[in-house]
Amino acid sequence: MGSRAAPICVTDDAVMSVKNPISEPNQNTALQADDLDSVRPDLEEVHARHAITLDAARPESVARRRKTHQRTARENIEDICDPGKFVEYGPLVIAAQRRRRTIEDLVKNTPADGMVVGLGSVNGDLFPPEKSRAALMAYDFTVLAGTQGHQNHRKTDRMIQIANDFRLPLVLYAEGGGGRPGDTDGGFSSKTFYDFPRLSGLVPMVGITSGRCYAGNASLLGICDVVIATKGSNIGMGGPAMIEGGGLGIFRPEEIGPLDVQTRSGVVDVAVEDEAEATKVAKKYLSYFQGSIATWSCADQRRLRGIIPENRLRVYDIRSVIHTMADTDSVLELRSHFGHGMITAFIRIEGHPFGIVANNPMHLAGAIDSDGSDKGAHFIQLCDAFDIPLIFLCDTPGIMVGPEIEKTALVRHSSRLFVTAANATVPFFTIVLRKAYGLGGIAMAAGAYDAAVFTVAWPTGEFGPMGLEGAVKLGYRNELAAIDDPTQRKTRFDEMVASMYQRGKALNNASHFSIDDVIDPAETRKWIAAGLRTCPKPEPRTGKKHPYIDTW
Repeated sequence: MGSRAAPICVTDDAVMSVKNPISEPNQNTALQADDLDSVRPDLEEVHARHAITLDAARPESVARRRKTHQRTARENIEDICDPGKFVEYGPLVIAAQRRRRTIEDLVKNTPADGMVVGLGSVNGDLFPPEKSRAALMAYDFTVLAGTQGHQNHRKTDRMIQIANDFRLPLVLYAEGGGGRPGDTDGGFSSKTFYDFPRLSGLVPMVGITSGRCYAGNASLLGICDVVIATKGSNIGMGGPAMIEGGGLGIFRPEEIGPLDVQTRSGVVDVAVEDEAEATKVAKKYLSYFQGSIATWSCADQRRLRGIIPENRLRVYDIRSVIHTMADTDSVLELRSHFGHGMITAFIRIEGHPFGIVANNPMHLAGAIDSDGSDKGAHFIQLCDAFDIPLIFLCDTPGIMVGPEIEKTALVRHSSRLFVTAANATVPFFTIVLRKAYGLGGIAMAAGAYDAAVFTVAWPTGEFGPMGLEGAVKLGYRNELAAIDDPTQRKTRFDEMVASMYQRGKALNNASHFSIDDVIDPAETRKWIAAGLRTCPKPEPRTGKKHPYIDTW
């Protein structure tokens, strides 16, 4: 039999002599207090590699941007994010061209594979951290013309995944030349053009471009809810090389989708001077989706009492109504150069965000045409998708009529207003400023005057099945034709119009309870704020309210 080992006896002295390996690390490997700023070679290598990606290491590239009065991708990201609140993903990535170029060349000349992406905080001075977080992506035109390479597609997909998983608003600086033909490393597979559109309606998406934006870059830009473009931008589904390659002719970049074309066509929502202004507008746009703000001011609301002329035949500026009614400096108009008969804008009332849809009496007297219908319907859908309440400012003689307007498919386009507004679930309020005639007036009330939380009119409001003058001409044609004297005929016509106006006045309609009230214009904000307070807050959602937001 083997003998047992003798038990080990540990004395107190022995215990005291054993050093705790956690509390007292080996002095040969631990840093002393005075070594905390020292950098080991492996960390120094990492720092050096990161430094190569920064603007300071690329003065020639920065200088080229200065010649075109543009900023770098990193400068834009730094500007839109709160100071020190941006964390970059994939800065060490290089272009997938190792089979044709050296690593040293790629590290130096293709930093981040031409795309800066990451997470940051936007408007953190106004909103708490959970509301100010955002995902950011910026194509770097100084690297391979901002083209979409294999690796930066992977970075894009990574940001899309994170934005989707954590419900982060997404900001895209889209300048660039589209798909890149020169990458050589490995097979390429990307779901960018499947996953990016799936963010629509889930999170706010802001697209910004400056300079040239073609092909794939332009596609991503067009998927965004709002497009902001700087002076000198060119946006197109193909650049000069692609156009020439397709045998369609030779064009200079400046001839392809210039800013004036894309604002008139409705592609660009907001035109700005430069990237600094574009970034400022993007921050303002995001703020409406981030919530209410506590501090606000407004103009003296008594100014609204005289803003619409007493003479019902005189025109006025609807934008002055909106700016006077809204909180000071809170208005952001979209698509101002497209669909001139309809105004769409974000505003605030007592700090709360609202969407405004307003007729513009300075274009077709406020009549609703195809472009205005599309513009209004898209904006209603955008607001509804993110639970932003709506205000309709009505002053329209109706939906436009005539042989020429029917060539624009008006029957279908104008119906978009009815379908979109009637199916929206956000609170909405209708204020009749002057004319509310025919189907146009009903369209500005989502299909019925009692559908809104309230429908009120200013003293200048007037209602009817069609414009008063036209109604008299049609309804009393034979009676007027029987009057031979032109002067007497004109006098009788004016009397009939005046009589019909009295019947259609807002005060008379309110007496029949066709609308909720006729109000002092100075009380408009009070009505809106009170109306919003009566509505329950929307239930928090984890998914989409709509499958997507129509890009048009």
